[in-house]
Amino acid sequence: MPDAAPQSAPSPAGPLESPGLIDVKQGDLLQSPVSDNWVSYNGDYTGRRYSALAQITPQNVGRLSARWVFHPRTVSPLEVTPVVVAGVMFVTSANDAYAIDASTGKLLWHHARPLTHGLVDDAAVHHNRGIAVLGTRVYMETDNAHLLCLDARSGGLIWDVPYAHGNRNYGATSAPLIVKDTVLVGTSGGDDGVRGFLAAYDAQTGREKWRFWTIPAPGEKGSDSWPMDMYLHGGGTTWMPGTYDPSLNTLYWGTGNPSPDYDGSMRPGDDLYTSCLLALDPDTGTLKWYFQFTPHNLYDYDAVETPVLVDANFRGKVRKLIVTANRNGFLYVLDRVTGQFLVAKQFAQQQTWAKSIDANGRPVPSGLVPDEKGVEICPAEGGATNWYSPSYDPRTHRFYFRSLDACAVFQSKTEPFQEGRNWYATGARATGEGGQGYINAFDLDTLTFAWRNAQIGPYKGWGGLMSTATGLVAYGDDAENFVILDGHTGKPLWHFGVGQMIHASPMSYAIGGKQYFAIAAGSDIFAFALP
Repeated sequence: MPDAAPQSAPSPAGPLESPGLIDVKQGDLLQSPVSDNWVSYNGDYTGRRYSALAQITPQNVGRLSARWVFHPRTVSPLEVTPVVVAGVMFVTSANDAYAIDASTGKLLWHHARPLTHGLVDDAAVHHNRGIAVLGTRVYMETDNAHLLCLDARSGGLIWDVPYAHGNRNYGATSAPLIVKDTVLVGTSGGDDGVRGFLAAYDAQTGREKWRFWTIPAPGEKGSDSWPMDMYLHGGGTTWMPGTYDPSLNTLYWGTGNPSPDYDGSMRPGDDLYTSCLLALDPDTGTLKWYFQFTPHNLYDYDAVETPVLVDANFRGKVRKLIVTANRNGFLYVLDRVTGQFLVAKQFAQQQTWAKSIDANGRPVPSGLVPDEKGVEICPAEGGATNWYSPSYDPRTHRFYFRSLDACAVFQSKTEPFQEGRNWYATGARATGEGGQGYINAFDLDTLTFAWRNAQIGPYKGWGGLMSTATGLVAYGDDAENFVILDGHTGKPLWHFGVGQMIHASPMSYAIGGKQYFAIAAGSDIFAFALP
């Protein structure tokens, strides 16, 4: 596909002074929890989306009000999480990047790049979830899987590297992750017959350092699931940011579902390394361990949900843990040093695809297999949760996440792979009224749910959560509201009607001692603060 020519279009008055203060060091990326700056998609490497800021409390949150609104172009709707450094907010919309004064919402610069035509599936909607920043540079992925390096002070293009080749069904919808001097990127297209990978690029030069293929080549471990040339089309894309433990020098990244989605006859066996959590060496891309949540996945239950890193006393022993709620309807706790399965808890109240999870963490299938007539299966193809962000509060020891109880009729018919088309083979349709959404608080001390709030509204929400040091949990609900509740009780404390469906996860930052919340809603970025 032809590459669109990038442009840099600063605001008429030229860039303001504050971008000149941006110089993100390794120590800034290692800070946990975050406070004034929100330096990456999830805030910090742990994926907890937890802020140490404490100005806004349960006692004063009722005085919160909207301070500014920013409207970017080419929205569909926005799924970005803003990044804030030195008072400058960076957001993306499709292939455009913006730098904004985070205290006023005033545009500082705008890097414009036309949409790419001829893309497939998710990439054709041109979603973009944000940027990464290191030093004085900003990094973003484009809809056609290019990695751009921009000058954080002006928006000018420094370099442009295409990183997916050989199949035009590749695309990209994620934010990059920076570890040390390396920019990590993945692609979309797992429902469209591409071969998944995670790629690492030198942050200065754009040179590729390594590439881990999630679908093994002939002769490699797991290749028996991929006969003939199926390994070239097996899916398993890495389309959301992972997390990183610097003490273990280990990168944790989820992989997508196999292709074709609903027809398992073409991919016998477990289909490694789809629907997995991978533990990788960030310097070499070497696999340390993997855990597969849904072997031989027939239901589009990918595993790109955020793997949240938690250090906690677990069953009487201090352990380095990963907590993640999976699309298949189960919440998992793993040892992140070894990948050992510790416990799984079903959170989907409607769950029929598995009878149970065994002692090793492997599901015991119920035998429901999609066919041409159609089979009703729960959760639905969108999963019991999805890519939208969870949060963990180390003070309450609670893991907060959104879920959806819904079922669908899954149909399958063997179809050949074709470039330019998706490859679900064949599809799923919702049953009933589309399901019931919840906000959940899972207590890691008791391994039980402390509370669960049913969502009310016309949308089946796609907005994530964040938490703060004062026990607040923020999210977008199903009725076009930005909501803040008490993380201890689940009691809603404040809401603001944004008038648009929320498909993004919130964040928090501070400028001059004033704390803000920000969230993308529909076609706008909203910022809130106390008077």
